[in-house]
Amino acid sequence: MVTRVVFVRERGETTKHTNNTKIKLETSTVLELIPPNPVSRSILLSCVSWLSNSFFLLSRQGNWANFMAMLKLEQLAGLLEQNRAAASARVKEFPIGGKPFAFNSQPAIMGVVNLSPDSWYRESVCLTAEAAVQRGKILTAQGADIVDLGAESTLAHAARVDNAAQNSKLVPVIKELRRTGILVSVESYSPAVTRAGLEAGANALNLTGTDGTDELYRLAAAHDAAVIICYVQGKNVREIGDFDFRADPVGLMRDYFARQIEIAQRSGVEKILLDPGLGFYYRNLQDSAVRVRHQMTVFLNTFRLRALGFPVCHALPHAFEYFRDEVRCAEPFFAVLAALGKTDLFRTHEVPRLKAVLETLKVF
Repeated sequence: MVTRVVFVRERGETTKHTNNTKIKLETSTVLELIPPNPVSRSILLSCVSWLSNSFFLLSRQGNWANFMAMLKLEQLAGLLEQNRAAASARVKEFPIGGKPFAFNSQPAIMGVVNLSPDSWYRESVCLTAEAAVQRGKILTAQGADIVDLGAESTLAHAARVDNAAQNSKLVPVIKELRRTGILVSVESYSPAVTRAGLEAGANALNLTGTDGTDELYRLAAAHDAAVIICYVQGKNVREIGDFDFRADPVGLMRDYFARQIEIAQRSGVEKILLDPGLGFYYRNLQDSAVRVRHQMTVFLNTFRLRALGFPVCHALPHAFEYFRDEVRCAEPFFAVLAALGKTDLFRTHEVPRLKAVLETLKVF
């Protein structure tokens, strides 16, 4: 008897051995489990667990049925039933820069200003300090609670920007936005950039690295700044390889965040947000279907991370391959899934669209 699992994939081939079962994934889009003896349900489920990020078709003896051709109410109901205790979790609320954030009752919006010319989201790119300050003011008027500034793109092909060059772009913008009362987050994994940003008045550190976090946490604590801890499988967002799907991704994130929360609190940081890092460019997530499934799955599982007691921030992705000319509608689409998962802070390039989505969801 051959048990099959359909895996829709555009390219690539891999072979895995588990429990004496050969798993072969080919361009044909059919994954076959070819056991030396009748495969047990537990072995089959363990194989599916290996591919836990994807919702695949399970069938026996040619009885094909679509397990998840489209997200349906049944999947949402099952997710809630399996994690009901986490769904009622409440998270810590705290002020940032003197402004209270009531995460349990009012999700917040983070607008984006990119100071790097390599950033592909053209609407957010500002090549002068004046343009960046103006965009920050516009985002705030449109409904952003805080503005996130970055001077180095996370794109794999983007040029690396040294600390001095980043600081020369960031510091004037931070100072001017803070002078006008706008809350600012600085995105970095560098101690030198973090220090300069905080000294210029940044209210939060959007931490996109894992190396030397103790020092970065101490810097944030010294300035009473919030820290957004990003989940990064690598030294920093610019030095990542393949995403590890050998276990439940949300479980891996939860374990990582639990360790980092302990380190951050030991360093004096109490204002903590958790970011699953769904916008980072892992090599094995170039396949659009695999990447989008992963992103959708994590969005809907956000509430499981809230069980750690801290609010969750999501950087909303783009899915250009699916939205194409309507790519500016992608972030609002993903925001719906993120909101269903109980996201607390939405990082977006499309503030007015996000605000409209969240306001509309409140009507229900």
